[in-house]
Amino acid sequence: MKRLLIANRGEIALRIIRSARALGIETIAVFSEADKDAAHVAAADHAVFLGPAPARESYLATEKVLAAAKSAGADAIHPGYGFLSENDVFAKTVTDAGMIWVGPGPDALRNMGDKDRARALAKAAGVPVVPGSARFAEGELEGAEQAAECVGYPLLVKASAGGGGIGMRRVDAPDSLADTIRSTQSMAKRAFGDGTVFLERYVPHARHIEIQVFGFGNGEAVHLFERDCSLQRRFQKIVEESPAPRLSDSVRTAMADAALALCRATRYSSAGTVEFIFDVDSNEFYFLEMNTRIQVEHPVTEMVTGQDLVAMQLKFASGTLTGLEQSEVASKGHSIQCRLYAENPEKKFFPSPGPLNVFRLPEQSQNLRIDCGYRQGDTITPHYDPMLAKIIAWGANRQAACDLAAQALQQVRVEGIVTNRDFLLACIEDPEFRAGNVHTGFVDEFGKRAASAAE
Repeated sequence: MKRLLIANRGEIALRIIRSARALGIETIAVFSEADKDAAHVAAADHAVFLGPAPARESYLATEKVLAAAKSAGADAIHPGYGFLSENDVFAKTVTDAGMIWVGPGPDALRNMGDKDRARALAKAAGVPVVPGSARFAEGELEGAEQAAECVGYPLLVKASAGGGGIGMRRVDAPDSLADTIRSTQSMAKRAFGDGTVFLERYVPHARHIEIQVFGFGNGEAVHLFERDCSLQRRFQKIVEESPAPRLSDSVRTAMADAALALCRATRYSSAGTVEFIFDVDSNEFYFLEMNTRIQVEHPVTEMVTGQDLVAMQLKFASGTLTGLEQSEVASKGHSIQCRLYAENPEKKFFPSPGPLNVFRLPEQSQNLRIDCGYRQGDTITPHYDPMLAKIIAWGANRQAACDLAAQALQQVRVEGIVTNRDFLLACIEDPEFRAGNVHTGFVDEFGKRAASAAE
């Protein structure tokens, strides 16, 4: 691998550039009209224009991305996360063109990208799965009421091709089931080109815990421990940490073993994340899905293990990383990642695009990492995800990591747009969070506590 095209933008493109450059690999950035002056474009060795700002006309336009790779002489493509990262057709097109695809192969992308198929594979591997239903194609409702009774209320209507918290809607009673299925099918069709949905039991008192894995395609794999990603709004994560607080060693080990069982059964290759729901009441966990790409929250794993996951991906794809023993992977200390977003928590976290008139982040240090794709003077457009930066703190223990994360958030200065900085800081300093009482309903409960205190 000599010349790598990064089919992405912003902080993840810059993140990949750093690891590629350390390995002596030339990098090629791609950019839309909105990103012509972006930091990732300036940082890469070469850059190729894709098209207008809308993602479907630039970063999601497979033919344009492939043409850019060919014109720039790329011999490999790293998709980052989002956009084309889990597109099995694009991955096959890349390999058919004689280039290296940095990530799991098309079969893994196809199998795990279909949530119903992924559930079946997990079951076959002996992994516990959240009770759910068969799929309902767009416009199909027959049998939904009976399926919902078997799954049990409350439940989620989930897009089969969804991801990143998109395409998930809660149903608490039968009278809203049909309308929710229809609306989710319609939304899934627009967002993913696939209106198929299924029903899945909703666990009210749950934690979202995921296992970082790396497979070698031959039935061998290692895990890089777990992350707790329970602090979410609209089913999308805002704070992640490793290791997961207040989790027994027996559950921690069982989850890792289950994740590895799935990797071995599917002969998984490259980096991936096996996501679980942990039922706080029953002390049981269930498979949710597998993300076949690098994750937004991968830095917390890197901070506690000292492993460079992107470098591992690049080395494996180029054939220089053929295996790793589990004993070679260790976790030390505690890491917390806070996602700084251009959004308004007081308006249901609605995006807040606009100019970054002032944009100052804390200085990085050995224990504080900042992953960011923006600079002061840039404009946050409505075309892409509104995440501004990731603030990742490491400490010898959870308390130290919390303290450093809070200190770093206090140093953030942003003018021109509204951000979630104050909300993140309040969460990190909340006594319940400090006690490790994290769960997927934390943000809602925190908001209610804050409202009561203000009255």
